Amino acid sequence: MDVQVSPTPAFTTDTQTRKKRGPRRYILAAIAALALIGGSYYGYDWYTNGRFIESTDNAYLRADQVSMAPVVSGQITEIYVSDNQAVAMGQPLVKIDPRRYEMAVREAKATVTAREADVAKSEADMEHQDSIIAQAQADLDNADENARLAQQDFDRTSPLAARGIESQQKVEQVQSALEQAKSVIRLKQAVLDAARQEIAALKAQVEQAHAELAAARESLGKAEIDLGDTVLRSSISGRVGDRTVQVGQFVQPGTQLLTVVPTDKIYLVANYKETQIGDMREGQPATIRVDAFPDLELTGVVDSFAPGTGAQFALLPPENATGNFTKIVQRVPVRIKLDTAQKDMPALVPGLSIEVSVDTRAAISPKVAYAQ
Repeated sequence: MDVQVSPTPAFTTDTQTRKKRGPRRYILAAIAALALIGGSYYGYDWYTNGRFIESTDNAYLRADQVSMAPVVSGQITEIYVSDNQAVAMGQPLVKIDPRRYEMAVREAKATVTAREADVAKSEADMEHQDSIIAQAQADLDNADENARLAQQDFDRTSPLAARGIESQQKVEQVQSALEQAKSVIRLKQAVLDAARQEIAALKAQVEQAHAELAAARESLGKAEIDLGDTVLRSSISGRVGDRTVQVGQFVQPGTQLLTVVPTDKIYLVANYKETQIGDMREGQPATIRVDAFPDLELTGVVDSFAPGTGAQFALLPPENATGNFTKIVQRVPVRIKLDTAQKDMPALVPGLSIEVSVDTRAAISPKVAYAQ
């Protein structure tokens, strides 16, 4: 018996195909719509915000750290701080053997005492010379008086001798006495002049004694400074780092012993490409992310711009006027000040890597970034 199978209508296959393609079309359309919306949003966000944001990951935290080194030589006898310890300004860090410097202070004090004695002696000599001058002046006055009396005797005797009342011998005696009195005047005047000339020499001695006393006092001051410098004190507040000093070590002036880092005065330096700084100004806000704290966002402001690119301050700056030339985009260090009053501010240390973004829409300062 033959069985006849009726054929399947063609429209059934087409309908099934359209049913399968329908959801796919909707999905693709939805994806395209989302992509269009996302692209539009991204484009709008870039046009209104993103094109004004200049970002770089070539940024690092910095601090104006101070390398502590002695200014006197000697052997280290005491170390008052340990690694990573917080210190205050003026706090003792290390001590150098002070015995040689204490001896120098005592010697300088003895020299000052000797110079003070020289000053006292020279001033006493000056006062004594005043007495000598006064005595010489009195002797001269006395000689003048004697000469005046001798002149009077001569004036009385000469007329009498002319009339024969007095002898010629008497006249000669009176005249001789007058000449002697005049000689005494000349002698006393010479003594007085010599005493007065001695004053100049004594004044020079007094001035020299005072100068030597001043020099001795300066030497004492230097010795006391050197003695005080045997205790190395911190010049800033911060934390101790890079400590290499050991007890018993002999150090010379300038030997780096440790470093004090002011961790409460951290700032960052972002090395922006020269093509990014055209719209940057001092005071513009910055958003900061620290690699060590990826979930933390900090804020800051542009503080200042370097007076040249980083290449200009390199040990061997480039010389583009010689040889073949390849243009390389330069970078300009931009100093950014952190807002240290932020909540949940972590303990930051110099050297940490930073990602920073500067909003160039805020034209705080009319000063341009690169060349003024």
